[in-house]
Amino acid sequence: MAVRHFLTLLDLTPAELQQVLVRAAEFKQEHRQRQYTDRFKNHVLGMLFEKSSTRTRVSFEAGMAQMGGHAMFLAPKDIQLGRGEPIEDSARVMSSMVDVIMIRTFGHSRIERFAAFSSVPVINALTDDFHPCQVLADVQTFIEHRGSLQGKTVAWVGDGNNMCQTYIQAARQFDFELRIACPQGFEPREDLVEGNRGRVTILRDPKEAARGAHLLATDVWASMGHEHEINERRRAFAGYQINRELLAVAASDALYMHCLPAHRGEEISAELMEDTHSVIWDEAENRLHSQKALIEFLLTQ
Repeated sequence: MAVRHFLTLLDLTPAELQQVLVRAAEFKQEHRQRQYTDRFKNHVLGMLFEKSSTRTRVSFEAGMAQMGGHAMFLAPKDIQLGRGEPIEDSARVMSSMVDVIMIRTFGHSRIERFAAFSSVPVINALTDDFHPCQVLADVQTFIEHRGSLQGKTVAWVGDGNNMCQTYIQAARQFDFELRIACPQGFEPREDLVEGNRGRVTILRDPKEAARGAHLLATDVWASMGHEHEINERRRAFAGYQINRELLAVAASDALYMHCLPAHRGEEISAELMEDTHSVIWDEAENRLHSQKALIEFLLTQ
């Protein structure tokens, strides 16, 4: 069989994504009971980081250890890829020595090129276009608190970045309505919006997007690579904050999420970050469990 990769949510069918999430919930229960197995003893995960990370590195490294395997951290300065070796050559070499590869990089075409020449599964741990591992954890979090997302309404408030674009794919794969509130000039890719026109709506008013929504989600106003634009973005995104004012017009049992790291007082009010009903911390932890389930799925195909 051809090797399976996870570069976007579309690489798994809706049924397969549900299968992974069911397993993620089981992994979480086992973690609570400190029950671990050595199913993937002697398996190695190569972790290639071209962008910095906290949750991604910790969750993947801990996950492999809990399944009996090993995770190998690789930064560009540590390997030849950072010195100009072609992506195709690095993919061939690395995949001949490890069992699965996780990449956190810039342009999405880089991970696509790598996967095309890899003989083992490649996992997208973030590119400029998509962040499927995070949204997988987000969906797990909603399910464990409120049940299925099918037929629900999700409001994305803020930048049309890689998280927003992954939510567009999630709307298709998990069958929900997505309303995106963003300033003009900061929309997600037009082809993604057009390809999911029946599920996705672009709005300018955050309150309109949040009205009756079951989930509100956001991210920083300036993602990695856009930090130099922070002053311009602060002006553009003024008013695009998840706060109690937005929650007041959302569904009475609405949840809110942030993929972290957060800038308290910018894209989300500080009081909501510390609210006792926040699921942000569950969302962060679920990166561990959903990624373990994903690795298991890819290694057993």
